[in-house]
Amino acid sequence: MLSMLKKLMGSVREYKKASILTPFLMVGEVVMECLIPFVIAELVNQIKAECEFSVILRYGLILFIMACVSLMFGALAGITGSKASCGFAKNLRHDMYYRIQEYSFENIDKFSASSLVTRLTTDVANVQMAYMMLIRIAIRSPLMFVFAIVMSFIMGGKLALMFVVVVPILGFGLFMVAKKAMPMFRRVFRKYDNLNSSIQENVKGMRVVKSYVREEYEKEKFGRAADDVCRDFTKAERIVALNSPLMQFCLYIDMIVVLSFGSYLIITTSGLALDVGQFSAMITYGFMILSSLMMLSMIFVMLTMASESAGRIVEVLEESSTLTNPAQPVYDVKDGSVVFENVNFKYSKKAERFALSDINLRINSGETVGILGGTGSSKTSLIQLISRLYDVTEGRVLVGDTDVREYDLESLRNQVAVVLQKNVLFSGTIKENLRWGNAEATDEELKEACRLAQADEFISSFPDGYDTYIEQGGANVSGGQKQRLCIARALLKKPKILILDDSTSAVDTRTDALIRKAFREFIPETTKIIIAQRVSSVQDADKIIIMDKGRVMAVGTHEELLASNEIYQEVYTSQNKGGDDDAE
Repeated sequence: MLSMLKKLMGSVREYKKASILTPFLMVGEVVMECLIPFVIAELVNQIKAECEFSVILRYGLILFIMACVSLMFGALAGITGSKASCGFAKNLRHDMYYRIQEYSFENIDKFSASSLVTRLTTDVANVQMAYMMLIRIAIRSPLMFVFAIVMSFIMGGKLALMFVVVVPILGFGLFMVAKKAMPMFRRVFRKYDNLNSSIQENVKGMRVVKSYVREEYEKEKFGRAADDVCRDFTKAERIVALNSPLMQFCLYIDMIVVLSFGSYLIITTSGLALDVGQFSAMITYGFMILSSLMMLSMIFVMLTMASESAGRIVEVLEESSTLTNPAQPVYDVKDGSVVFENVNFKYSKKAERFALSDINLRINSGETVGILGGTGSSKTSLIQLISRLYDVTEGRVLVGDTDVREYDLESLRNQVAVVLQKNVLFSGTIKENLRWGNAEATDEELKEACRLAQADEFISSFPDGYDTYIEQGGANVSGGQKQRLCIARALLKKPKILILDDSTSAVDTRTDALIRKAFREFIPETTKIIIAQRVSSVQDADKIIIMDKGRVMAVGTHEELLASNEIYQEVYTSQNKGGDDDAE
């Protein structure tokens, strides 16, 4: 718990002053509020003694000033407390988001996207509210309780012991509530992740849902998840809600006893043991004790919820990237040659089998290399090791005759451009999307890259050309247009290695051929690695790698593989036969 708090407090930073000032202001407010009943008691005694009206005015002025001072302290505490808690939440989100950006793919695999969103929103909001309570109400309530108890003893003597008796009873009750509620809140937040995952999946796959007319099914699935969260939250809240009736029962019984004995003392001793002024102040202090304990109960409920959220946040903050720069990194990538030496790889140490086994390959700088294989043959896993998105489990991968683990990560990835099959375009203009590849690229460089990627023609057909706005995820362009824009974006990096991971699957064969022709003619020194499903996309490559079940089954040219490899022969024959059928 202490290490968790220490980690969270690291996000307070520039809001330390406001965080420290708020409790001091709360002390001022509590002192004023606790002194007011004392002054009122004196006023009651003065009135009882038939004082002059001027004395009443003097006491009234004192009470007015004390009330104004208390209000001022409370208002300032509200301002500084809000600034501190909102700033703390801002820094917490900042720290989490920046930490996530440092994650390797292996780290990201540990958290689902929906879980990270919940942690950045709901969990941070819970911690923010708890922090606000800690620096304000958690200071005010104990102080109010202590001051009110002290003043009760000053005003009522031993009679005030009745207020102290209930504290152990309430403490035990709160402990039992926490013990029951905490596991429930833990389950609820995990179910929140599942609920958000369902929403995210539905929104991203909306076209599929509608095309298969599965709206009702998705509604039912969401309803079940929402009901599950509601059911568990209701159980947890029902237990936590026991705080209030337990507290009110104990304290109102307490007040009945105090009122009965206090009235008895005043009547039987004619005000000698306890006068009316003291008794009225004591009753006021009793209600202060009641309200402070009620506020402590609220804090307890909030902290019970926030502690689970805090733990989930700290998990993100303490997760360290599995990929780090070496002590003395290499910044210069000599060329685009790639070598796999005795490489074995699995995504997790707990995984039972290797995704890649016994990989030994050499790709010369400037070569065009095709990779073919069925679904699940680990083609993508192979190329992810080149840009060090994952580290090999055994063996090593060399780029430019240097182990990729010896490079500065940013320098290596700037020289390895990867175009995925499912590419992402961001909200913004075409120019803004293209400049992700090179922020300093000129308009002419943008057009040249788009000409190579066969994208210039369709961009020019848009009314706004390169200033055309791209909707989120590239929703207003076709799949083939999106792929060509992403290829152009990768070319703008001017990389030494260009990897196309089935990234021409949505373009026609003619456009695919034009893109490959442009690569041969205009970027001959760049190593080009093309993962494809179509033989026509790789048959003119310098070498073709055949993969199956995470192993390299054969390496050769189109002619060599056609003569010697059964897998390649089967794929080639089936695709050409399909083409002949279509032609008929």
